[in-house]
Amino acid sequence: MTDKQELVFIPLGGVGEIGMNLALYGFGSPRHREWIMVDCGVTFPGPDLPGVDLVLPDIRYVLSQRKNLKAIIITHAHEDHYGGLNDLWPGLNVPVYASAFTSGMLEAKRNYEGSRSEIPVTPFKPGDKLHLGSFVVEAIGVNHSIPEPMSLVIRTPLGNIVHTGDWKIDMDPSLGPLTDEAAFRALGDEGVLAVMCDSTNAMRGGISPSEIEVSEGLRQIIENAEGRVAITTFSSNVGRIRSIAQAAEAAGRDVLLLGSSLKRVVAVADDIGIMEGVKPFIAEDEYGYIPRDKIVVILTGSQGEPRAALAKLSRDEMRNVALAKGDTVVFSSRTIPGNEKAINDIKNGLIEQGVHIVTDNDALVHVSGHPRRRELLQMYEWTRPQVLVPVHGEAAHLMAQQELALQAGIGQVPRVRNGEVLRLAPGPAEVIDEVPHGRIFKDGKLIGDFDEMGIGERRKLAFVGHVSVHVLIDERYDFRGDPEVVAVGLPQQDEEGDDMEDILYDAVLGAVESIPRVRRKDLDGLRESIRRAVRSTANECWGKKPVVTVFVSKV
Repeated sequence: MTDKQELVFIPLGGVGEIGMNLALYGFGSPRHREWIMVDCGVTFPGPDLPGVDLVLPDIRYVLSQRKNLKAIIITHAHEDHYGGLNDLWPGLNVPVYASAFTSGMLEAKRNYEGSRSEIPVTPFKPGDKLHLGSFVVEAIGVNHSIPEPMSLVIRTPLGNIVHTGDWKIDMDPSLGPLTDEAAFRALGDEGVLAVMCDSTNAMRGGISPSEIEVSEGLRQIIENAEGRVAITTFSSNVGRIRSIAQAAEAAGRDVLLLGSSLKRVVAVADDIGIMEGVKPFIAEDEYGYIPRDKIVVILTGSQGEPRAALAKLSRDEMRNVALAKGDTVVFSSRTIPGNEKAINDIKNGLIEQGVHIVTDNDALVHVSGHPRRRELLQMYEWTRPQVLVPVHGEAAHLMAQQELALQAGIGQVPRVRNGEVLRLAPGPAEVIDEVPHGRIFKDGKLIGDFDEMGIGERRKLAFVGHVSVHVLIDERYDFRGDPEVVAVGLPQQDEEGDDMEDILYDAVLGAVESIPRVRRKDLDGLRESIRRAVRSTANECWGKKPVVTVFVSKV
């Protein structure tokens, strides 16, 4: 193994998927590398992971290198970039650097979740520089759909890296900062080895509309509405929350916040002065006393979350707040793939109540926080990198940016996926190795892999149910009383109308009685015979084989 100095990049999440972003940068020889880690995000489970609360990156490799891990830097406070820190930091115990808003959100998240881990966070903002072993890391302000996002410049003895994080170019945002063109151009003049670039909107042409245009669209809806207006958006989009509140005030309307995550974000933003100039929000119990044309509700639930405020309103389940015929609900958000059905269910519930629905198909009420193709080309022009690495996206997004970068004349656009070790220098950028990677799962208070958390068995139970059998036998290996059969999650009757538990009960009797008494001494064999008989009988009359647990006790 060579001892020459190398600069490597290892994504452990967020490359080949949207969400769960975690990147490692390493400098040194393969025998001894110094590391920094950028972001520590989560993603959210689909219906294929029943009972799972969060999906986190597997950090086995990071743990194996933690003696040489200098720091964790968080680019911004979206869940897919910082949401795993509470759960994963205790095993790493290294310095964390983040903006004031991100630090405040982390503390609020810890308090809300009752986390026992106290994570010391050092404030880090654009213009600041961190000297971390062989790395010098500087923050550059960019615009995104959350306060205080940043790109990172990572200077090393083998070249400069730009880790863009999430960004876009918006020359007229409702909440700063502007993406710092001058800083990126200066970097291009200094020389950039590689840019790790957000690919989320690489399939969309043109340039993103400005957030101020969205603010104007929302203002017109509020001014023209005859009844109440409820607007659901991502709770972290403080700029949009400010815009809505200011438009409501201009239209003579009070504003109510609904949803715990929304209130936490606004409280943090208020603490650091971002909500300055916004009129105080009203309390929930004041809602019923305010005329319908004098109120705006900003609420959670844009992705169809069943326990969020909007879902409860669609089911008319809130105690102090309700909507009525003629009111308007605005979805100031995009639909995250996989949430379509849940969102449609909410829309249908609202429509049944006579509520008008407005989405970004009807008016300019939302804009993404990620760069479209012309914005990506602008970043290439500013930084002029030797290497462009598409990150933060599914395969289609990564491929779209790869093709765009090659068309733009960038010399090296390597393909990399989670767990692969990309050597950036010296020599051409290429994948040279692979490290342990994958997903782990948070389920209640516990964290583990797929098998440790019993997810596979739980998935089976969700599809085929469970049968529990308890058989008591005497010293002669005959039945001592009637067997007990309890079926959970199975049909109650077969197609003939016979009771399912009775059918399975008969299967238990038949299985035991078919075994000669002398062979019943093998209790393990007896259990297995009963289990197979129950599964086979269920399959004959139902067409599915349930999970079966058999207890045989001898007295």
